[in-house]
Amino acid sequence: MFARNLRRCRHAKGLSQEALAHDAEVDRTYVSALERGVYAATIDMVGKLADVLGVEPDELLRRASRPIRGKR
Repeated sequence: MFARNLRRCRHAKGLSQEALAHDAEVDRTYVSALERGVYAATIDMVGKLADVLGVEPDELLRRASRPIRGKR
């Protein structure tokens, strides 16, 4: 979920991986690895990336809402 949300939020802000990495003071390859799910981000890194992206940290961690199916 985190990888998908990170990429979605980055695209919504119109930032490249390089720009996000620069603003978050991390290497671009680290951002790429996070978006591919190669690495897991620490809670501190989630907060830092959320700050740069202008979102609440939970938005990066939130599972996509799915329609609830009625019971039969």
